[in-house]
Amino acid sequence: MSSIAILAQAAAAAPQRLNPIKLFLDADVVVQVVMVGLLLAAVWTWAIIVGFSLRMGSVRRNCDKFERQFWKVSNLASLREDSDAKRTASGRVALAGIDEWQRSVSVAGFNVDGASQRVGSALDAAVAEEADTLSSRLNFLATTGAVAPFIGLFGTVWGIMNSFFQIGQQQNSSLAVVAPGISEALFATALGLFAAIPAVIAYNRFSHGVNHFEARLQRFADRFHSLISSRLEQR
Repeated sequence: MSSIAILAQAAAAAPQRLNPIKLFLDADVVVQVVMVGLLLAAVWTWAIIVGFSLRMGSVRRNCDKFERQFWKVSNLASLREDSDAKRTASGRVALAGIDEWQRSVSVAGFNVDGASQRVGSALDAAVAEEADTLSSRLNFLATTGAVAPFIGLFGTVWGIMNSFFQIGQQQNSSLAVVAPGISEALFATALGLFAAIPAVIAYNRFSHGVNHFEARLQRFADRFHSLISSRLEQR
């Protein structure tokens, strides 16, 4: 039988469309491990995307509500007993400034400029801490976006090496022998891109959101610092 006839029979027996499950089951065990790892990374990436989106929306709404009420409060010390203040980012920033303010004025003969600087430092540190806490889970997105394509490429290289090994074992270099192994190998690269592309897009989008939110907290802290400084000067 000629090689053309062999290829024709293989084409007739081959499935008419790709079956991802069959590609996974027929792949080498190393390639299967790579695929499973990439699928888990993709699932976790989407979990972070959904969870972070919901969290950012909740954080913004809570901060909006707290800040609207905050500027109406005349007794700032009473905020230390406010449970809502402890549950919001803006509230925790304000409490950090209030705590430092009260510590400073409790010292006899305190220096106004020194107290104002310490309050400003406490506010800046609280803003940075809130931003770090909010962006802590984004590291996984950055890592997945950078590494997943190379992990998929490793699975592809391993699968192609296995295909060439099968050529040597069967002493047959026809496409019917090589094509299935190469398809399984390339599927690993596809999974790598499937995990990496949304991770990169989400990381860039969320990083911008965190930076914007940090700038907002910093503006709130600056306004609050001005309020504390004016009260220190009145003592």
